[in-house]
Amino acid sequence: MNEHSQHEAGRDDASDQDHRPSGPHVPTSGRAGKTDHSGHKEHDHGAMVADFRRRFWVSLVLSVPVLALAPMLQALLSLETALAFPGDAYLQAALATVVFFYGGWPFLKGLAKELGKRQPGMMTLIAMAITVAWGYSTAVALGLPGQVFYWELVTLIDIMLLGHWVEMRSVMGASRALEALVELMPSEAHLVLEDGSTREVQVTSLSPGQRVLVKPGEKVPTDGVIIEGRTSVNQSMLTGESRPVEKGEGDEVIGGSVNGEAAFTFKVSKTGAETYLSQVVELVRQAQESRSRTQDLANRAASWLTYTALTVGFVTLVAWLLAGYGFNYALERMVTVMVIACPHALGLAVPLVVAVSTALSASHGLLIRDRSAFERARELQAVIFDKTGTLTEGKFGVSDVIPLGGMDENEVLRLAAGLESRSEHPIAAGVVRGAQERGLDYSAPKNFTAIPGKGAEAEVEGRYLKVVSPGYLREHSIVISNDAVQKVSEQGKTVVYVLEDDRPIGVLALADVIRAESREALARLKAMGIQSMMLTGDAEAVARWVSDELGLDDYFAEVLPHEKAEKVKEIQARGLIVAMTGDGVNDAPALVASDVGIAIGAGTDVAIESADIVLVRSDPRDVSAVVELAQATYRKMVQNLWWATGYNVVAIPLAAGVLYPLGIVLSPAFGAVLMSLSTVIVAINARLLKV
Repeated sequence: MNEHSQHEAGRDDASDQDHRPSGPHVPTSGRAGKTDHSGHKEHDHGAMVADFRRRFWVSLVLSVPVLALAPMLQALLSLETALAFPGDAYLQAALATVVFFYGGWPFLKGLAKELGKRQPGMMTLIAMAITVAWGYSTAVALGLPGQVFYWELVTLIDIMLLGHWVEMRSVMGASRALEALVELMPSEAHLVLEDGSTREVQVTSLSPGQRVLVKPGEKVPTDGVIIEGRTSVNQSMLTGESRPVEKGEGDEVIGGSVNGEAAFTFKVSKTGAETYLSQVVELVRQAQESRSRTQDLANRAASWLTYTALTVGFVTLVAWLLAGYGFNYALERMVTVMVIACPHALGLAVPLVVAVSTALSASHGLLIRDRSAFERARELQAVIFDKTGTLTEGKFGVSDVIPLGGMDENEVLRLAAGLESRSEHPIAAGVVRGAQERGLDYSAPKNFTAIPGKGAEAEVEGRYLKVVSPGYLREHSIVISNDAVQKVSEQGKTVVYVLEDDRPIGVLALADVIRAESREALARLKAMGIQSMMLTGDAEAVARWVSDELGLDDYFAEVLPHEKAEKVKEIQARGLIVAMTGDGVNDAPALVASDVGIAIGAGTDVAIESADIVLVRSDPRDVSAVVELAQATYRKMVQNLWWATGYNVVAIPLAAGVLYPLGIVLSPAFGAVLMSLSTVIVAINARLLKV
């Protein structure tokens, strides 16, 4: 089954209702494939839970008089004379028949659909067990010699309904993270009119280009860009970032995030299905529905268990008859086998873990688009990182300050930042940023003048300074002999010189700033025994410097965009299971070629569409988090599969009566209790999954 597990298909069959949480959706292409949600069924998951709850309580109330009228129980409690009356057998049969058809209807309907698909499963087992019990008992009530066991029938149905109800509540709980995401979006917004006044409008009526006011403490109604104001925004529910994020003019805001201490106005950029939140919900929903390799194993095991239970059930019936026991007793043994062998827990083992892990990953900023790729992540042997924007920040920063002539490092950088503070050049911005990161205060320059193609000059704190390129030094025959300067030049860094009255006082080396998180990310992968590699179009010297700084296992420099996928295949040819992590359009082919494609969330839409997993926080440390979650998820799946199958290996022989010589006999109702208990244990175990 492509969209649901056998277990969930059976559940769908039982009530014609959809398991998926409601919410915004948008068809999203990519490796997970397009998913058509236009055929949403009439009732949602909540209605399904309500249906099982209602059937359980009605059946339970009707079961009380059935139990009171059961001859076996009356004899056990010595109440034969107190509760017996003419026609009591017919009343018991009538009440049991109502419970059979009303309470057992989901299972009977599931039987028809499973047989129609030629895929007998748990619904087949449950339906056959209660049908045999009701049919035989009704025949006895109408005159056939024998003994009725209506009380076993109604208690069996009650317990099965209760098990389904509890399980459905567990499945719903696993999807609450998605529901919480959907509920994040407010229903109204403050639309800013042409005259500056505001008007309350429905969020659904907003369109791109409109201006919206967000007051302190309010939720951002949709995606957009701030055009006025500065504040902090809490977007932890969306991205997993624990601290509020500072936002100002030009910064993007995400619908559903919570505004902090100040009001701001933003221009709407995306609405409806295009918003980040809608994309998140749809990506997670697709992941929950995408086919799982482990689920294939569970489905096959459930199918074999169904055939085994049917076979053992009929063999049990024949064996007890041949042993000289009455048909009534032999039939009870067969019914118990069918009940206790239902692959209920087995069907739940994988789907519930999938639901929990997918919702859990979403709440931590890990969006899984392809379940199979996610499962492969637990076996990763190598992770290839794109350099720019992934391991590095993609912007210039000061990596080295080399003072000349005895001046202090911070003094050189402070003076240079003062001069460059009037320039908009990327190198100038990097110098200013470097001073700010060190907490240095600098003065504004006077008489600032650009030197075309060479740098800039100005007066700073009474000093006449220049920040220039190596070309300026060559042009003016200024020679600097310094080993440290030679070293940073060989590393491929951008080198600029600080001059005072044409006398060198310091050298600044700038490079693409390595993310602070990158070192920790690679250390975590190394601890897991996973190799870390890098692909970049940068020069060999730059790539070598980054590799040495981070301690990479391997790197590939001067790689053209179309060659990245070839490099991924080259590494795969070494026999390694490979993940590719990138953020750009030129990374898309490599993301597709890898065993697991991981996109940095701040990257391009093309990269995200080509990936199997998206890291919302753009934090390379989350790559190891993906691997850890994949491993933890797999362990939970294996634990549940072992419990479900191991339980049946023990339970089926007991139900058949192999321990009868020792006085141990399981009734159908007790068999239902054990089966439901295994389901609850599997559900609880899945919910204990942590990341």
